Amino acid sequence: MKKPELLVTPADVNQILPLIEAGADAFVIGEQRYGLRLAGEFSREQVVEAIKMAHEKGKKVYVAMNALFHNEKVPELAGYLQFLQNAGADAVIFGDPAVLMAAREAAPDLKLHWSTETTGTNWYTCNYWGRKGAKRAVLAKEINLDAILEIKEKAEVEIEVQVHGMITMFQSKRSLLGNYFEYQGKVMEVENRKQEKNMFLHDKERENKYPIFEDENGTHIMSPNDMCVIDELQDMIEAGVDSFKIDGILHDPSYVLEVTKLYRNAIDTCSEDLDAYEDMKTELLEKVEEIQPAHRPLDTGFFFKETVY
Repeated sequence: MKKPELLVTPADVNQILPLIEAGADAFVIGEQRYGLRLAGEFSREQVVEAIKMAHEKGKKVYVAMNALFHNEKVPELAGYLQFLQNAGADAVIFGDPAVLMAAREAAPDLKLHWSTETTGTNWYTCNYWGRKGAKRAVLAKEINLDAILEIKEKAEVEIEVQVHGMITMFQSKRSLLGNYFEYQGKVMEVENRKQEKNMFLHDKERENKYPIFEDENGTHIMSPNDMCVIDELQDMIEAGVDSFKIDGILHDPSYVLEVTKLYRNAIDTCSEDLDAYEDMKTELLEKVEEIQPAHRPLDTGFFFKETVY
């Protein structure tokens, strides 16, 4: 049975080798000027170093260019894409068609992964972007398991699914936090997301706390829970889903490392011995729960939500 790629989000270059040893097959890195909601900031020099380290171990590096680009940034795209192609990046993650257009001229040999966060909801759309040049489609987090399996069955491109971590609930290009504090007559320096991990919106009615941060791309509000489907991988592995992503944004590196080890065990066991996976999957979930931060309850995201038309 084909094993899906285990895709992880490192916070810095120093995490690359430990995560490879833990079982990661590929990494998403980048800088916030071009990428959205990354676990860490990677300068051009660090991108080159990360790619070199990963390739020496036979692993892959995908660089995020999935921000929405206004006119003033569009002229920069060709140069950054050429840099990534020369650096040996295995793919670029994009959502804005401006990246696709720039890549055709500036970096025609660079693989593209289509990811718009919310619109990867059906196989027809995935295949449309495949015909435009994308080699992979990153599915939306708001679709259920039945939809994922149907998409994989009919998709002509690789399919990536998030299996663990936060889900984005809202993004605005506006500086909502800065504007709010300015309105309150307070001065607040907006922290880089890598440094600011303790800011929440508190919904007393639902008793939920939503992580919120602000960066160059605006304001981001995340889900109150972490999704975890370590005990529900069988159907997707049997269907041939190409990549499972662990999103480690706003989590400590040690947590991401341990979760990677657990998913590596789950994927290998499920691919090689289904009965053994059935016997151990409850224990795997319990091990995740043991290291889960108290303020981040686990759930299964939208995997088992009923689709309403």
